[in-house]
Amino acid sequence: MNASAPAAAPRSIVTLGEIVVEIMADEPGNGFREPIGLRGPFASGAPAIFIDQVAKLGHPAGLISCVGDDDFGRLNIERLRADGVDVSAIRVHPEHVTGSAFVRYRADGERDFVFNIKNSACGQTRITAEGDALLDRCGHFHVMGSSMFSFRLIDEAKTALGKVKRNGGTVSFDPNVRKEMLGIPEMRAALEMMLQYCDVFLPSGPELMLLTEAKNEADAIREILGLGVSAIVVKRGSGGASYHDRDGDLHVPALPVREIDPTGAGDCFGATFVTCRLQGMPPAECLRYAAASGALAVTRRGPMEGTAGFADLDALIASS
Repeated sequence: MNASAPAAAPRSIVTLGEIVVEIMADEPGNGFREPIGLRGPFASGAPAIFIDQVAKLGHPAGLISCVGDDDFGRLNIERLRADGVDVSAIRVHPEHVTGSAFVRYRADGERDFVFNIKNSACGQTRITAEGDALLDRCGHFHVMGSSMFSFRLIDEAKTALGKVKRNGGTVSFDPNVRKEMLGIPEMRAALEMMLQYCDVFLPSGPELMLLTEAKNEADAIREILGLGVSAIVVKRGSGGASYHDRDGDLHVPALPVREIDPTGAGDCFGATFVTCRLQGMPPAECLRYAAASGALAVTRRGPMEGTAGFADLDALIASS
């Protein structure tokens, strides 16, 4: 081998799913049953936030999705492209509008959402020729449970992860389930299916128990690792995060920050953990960077406004 030959470029991290705009209520309260002040639109969608964070870390990244031929779609594509995401597989649909999510915080910190996703452009997401080309360059495929909102999208995700696996790539899965989506009958079956495919499982708190018959966390971890999952990373918000594999367990505390908006923090956490892992960092370092990424995300208003590169994460870790 020629020692002076340049190192091969890393294979891309790719995800598939919804792109939406998020509109946020100015004041806390219960739902949207009265006229209220709103702020936005913000670029959003769990897969879009995830892949934007990957790109901010300097890793090749691409998204398979669909937006409407409207300002909301253009806002998202321009933001992702500017941050370094390969947007070649984002289709612009001539008839469906870009998806949307309205969010309002309650006094207790919980959130109410009104979604237009299934019947919007992102419900028309397909793997096009551009998507196939993106998957050919993919070394890791990430699935968000929030994207499993129709049989059509489930089939597209299965096709993508099957191709990535055949090419020797790996898969991560974040359940990312909103209560508003639990009534969709095909979603639970899709979530359970994903545990059979994924290498890295990234649940948030109670989601660890959602897809098992276990009575406690320790049993749930053993059950999931027994399915062939190589690593479980549990996001615990202000309680930090924990890592579990067949060799043991790790825990990192949350970094002390002033929370402004937690939307997107889990997506940033997962993207950073996966990226660091693919770059060969040990689990403890992956977990530390991921915790910093989630912490930094909550200090910005807007779901994608807190994505950050390694320099910002290093600065936050050094100051904590």
